[in-house]
Amino acid sequence: MAKQERYAALADGIVEQLGGTSNITFFTHCVTRLRFNVKDKSLVNKEAIEALPGALGSQWVGDQYQVIVGQSVGDAYNLIAEKTGLQKQDAVAEDMGDAPKKKFSITMVFDAISGCIAPLIPVLIGAGFIKIILLLAEQFGLLAAGDPTHTVLTFVGDAGFYFLPVFIGATGARKFGANMGLGMMVGAMLIHPTFVAAVTEGTPLDIVGLPIYSASYASSIVPAILATAVMAPVEKFFARISPDSIRSITEPFFTLLVMVPLTLCVLAPLGSFIGVYLSQAVMWLYGVAGPLAVAVLSCLFPWLVMTGMHSAFLPYIMDAFATVGYESVLLTANIVSNINQGVASLVVSLRSKSTDVKSTAASCAITAIVGGVTEPAMFGISLRYKTPMYGAMIGSFAGALVAAFGGASAYALTGSAGLVGGLPIYLGGGISNVMWMVAGLVAGAVVTFIVTWILYKPEAVEA
Repeated sequence: MAKQERYAALADGIVEQLGGTSNITFFTHCVTRLRFNVKDKSLVNKEAIEALPGALGSQWVGDQYQVIVGQSVGDAYNLIAEKTGLQKQDAVAEDMGDAPKKKFSITMVFDAISGCIAPLIPVLIGAGFIKIILLLAEQFGLLAAGDPTHTVLTFVGDAGFYFLPVFIGATGARKFGANMGLGMMVGAMLIHPTFVAAVTEGTPLDIVGLPIYSASYASSIVPAILATAVMAPVEKFFARISPDSIRSITEPFFTLLVMVPLTLCVLAPLGSFIGVYLSQAVMWLYGVAGPLAVAVLSCLFPWLVMTGMHSAFLPYIMDAFATVGYESVLLTANIVSNINQGVASLVVSLRSKSTDVKSTAASCAITAIVGGVTEPAMFGISLRYKTPMYGAMIGSFAGALVAAFGGASAYALTGSAGLVGGLPIYLGGGISNVMWMVAGLVAGAVVTFIVTWILYKPEAVEA
């Protein structure tokens, strides 16, 4: 089905069910969801929206209404904007005042991290899979170190991670409402060859007498996020006080004059400490509890997703890929959890006496198992009927325990944490690595199926 046809009904009907264009104050999207801020929440017809073809589910997150579409959310977003005349906006517009102001909360922190990293997911996936192809070519004797193709693939794959401070400088500036060029410059100075050489050689540096902390920021994320978050109000301050005739000079110059020492002496070191200690905390937990830690995380992962807390672990995942080349905790827990949300929905589809419930649960199962999009299954089935959530959590604990026992590790970031996108990222560790992940998925699916089949009583919840 063509993209225009797939989301035509959604584009034609969603605005009316949101109370009309006059009720919508902000319209954007993330990786899988359309996001709307509205003036009057009572005008939103949640049931009618979820019944539209292409809408996999919906939820309120604070004052924002989110409609789950899936990986092709950008196609739906563009079609809705085209058909309704709604202005395309992004996170910058929200932060700069085009949407209602929000009080500070931990959710805002998670949203900030996600907003800075989400636009880079294609870069990270592409670079990660290039590294996987390189590893497989080495294992099968197709390429050897020193071959021109090997050299090219190596620096191309590494580039996606090494230059993360520059990438985050751009997306962070966009997220917080600063100039993207200045954001990239702040990120670039953290990995400039002269600075890197000084850190490597142990040469002390300072700026106007202020000591600069020696640290390697290549492949780091948190330092650039902190720097751009602080740079945004600094830039706005100088934009406000600068005379219009010389603003093009004073605004960037004085912004950098403040941000260079602030970033190198305070913000980047602080970000480095946060990133390092978050990674160490996860690895400490893994070192102490081993496979049990992965199992517990997988069991709790649906709740992390619902609260947005899973975004807080993205810096750790990126740090793991940049330092050791693989990640053994979060991605395994995530993928096992996603598959089992789908399996629980599959059981509901098989056991239900209602045609509507059967159809809804079946579509939720396919979406979660194949595509790794679990919100429809979580909100439409698991939380609604309770026992499927219990079955999925128990199954996820068992499946992740098996996968982690075998040391299953991901070697790239996946854009779809389901079967199609999830399994290939384990190829970098060889066939045994993949087989342990498969064993974990099978074990988790079997346990989820049996437990959900026993616990789910359609006559009790569908009456």
